[in-house]
Amino acid sequence: MSQASATAPAIAPVGEPAPPPGGRSAPTGSRSGGRFGGPSRDAAGGSDFAPLLRTAREQGLLERRTGWYARVITVNLLALAAVVTGIVFIGPSWWVLPLAVPLAVLSARTAFIAHDAGHAQITSDRRAGRIIQLFHGNLLLGMSQDWWNDKHNRHHANPNHVDKDPDVAPDVLVFSKDHATGRTGLRGWLTRHQAWLLFPLTTLEGIALKVYGFQHVFSRPQGQGRRAPAGGRLAEGGLLIAHVAGYLTLLLTLLTPLQALAFALLHQMLLGLHLGVAFAPNHKGMEMPDPASGERWGHLQRQVLTSRTIRGGALTDWFLGGLNYQIEHHLFPSMPRPHLRLAQPLVRAHCRRLGVPYTETGLIDSYRQALGHMREVGGELRGEAQGQDDSTGSSRRTTETAA
Repeated sequence: MSQASATAPAIAPVGEPAPPPGGRSAPTGSRSGGRFGGPSRDAAGGSDFAPLLRTAREQGLLERRTGWYARVITVNLLALAAVVTGIVFIGPSWWVLPLAVPLAVLSARTAFIAHDAGHAQITSDRRAGRIIQLFHGNLLLGMSQDWWNDKHNRHHANPNHVDKDPDVAPDVLVFSKDHATGRTGLRGWLTRHQAWLLFPLTTLEGIALKVYGFQHVFSRPQGQGRRAPAGGRLAEGGLLIAHVAGYLTLLLTLLTPLQALAFALLHQMLLGLHLGVAFAPNHKGMEMPDPASGERWGHLQRQVLTSRTIRGGALTDWFLGGLNYQIEHHLFPSMPRPHLRLAQPLVRAHCRRLGVPYTETGLIDSYRQALGHMREVGGELRGEAQGQDDSTGSSRRTTETAA
């Protein structure tokens, strides 16, 4: 998922990136230092990305698809209403539990819509985009859009950067060997076995997103995060409380307390798993720039080398919310979701001309690569051999380069 300045009110709403901070130097080094990519010229001399951006604009790929999104939002809301109606009609019965499955799938669609609204993919009107994101994120999901935008902005600005990307910051899981060193106790055990635990732990993600959002809105800011003005926090807080109140009222008035608890747990766990399945293939196991090499990468290298695109058809696009075109999304954060598939051949051909590896793989293989990387990082604490052959990393990818 994709970012710009951490102070922006919406997530990377513009297709044109800031000039690369490192000038002309080409990336060099290992997996954590970068191995690929040709020279990236600065803004004065033009960049490797500029011709691609110009082509995308000329072909209308950055133009909004408001009608398409209106249909997607309408269908999703009607489907959500149908599931709620089903819960009402079934009433206090254990037969209501199967409805948690479509509700989780539709909740993930809701998250994808909120994500796209934050990136200004739906509309260029920031106020309208914020309303759409608040409605889908805060009210329907119980997730703070301000917290998400801040975190996601920093991820997009420096994807997979070991020090700057919050998505790879060491926590329950770690994604860098440097972060694995010295972990003991429960955290050490989790790191040693994190490849096996990755997807089971994602079942907690739906709940964690709510907890982080509430902490962001109702507590003092910590770390690198920014905070919305008081008026924005008031609106966010009110919508978050409304979500919890509505969710609990729906379940507790229609079901027995035990049934309500089982339904809520199943719904939230399946939602977390769905989001984890959608997000895990995007960056795990790709290049991880360190503080030195990362500054030398231009916008195109920074986004392409750290991301992978997932092959598939309409079903894959729907199930993963368009995030399977992760390279294209990172290069063009404001590009509407239905245009990402159209942009892919342009991006792939442009990377081939520049000699920049474009990583594209199948969905199952992407999980194999991600889990392989997690296992390799955890191997630091299992006493396994250090510094596996670089060919192992290369074999994890289906890469298209210049002939």
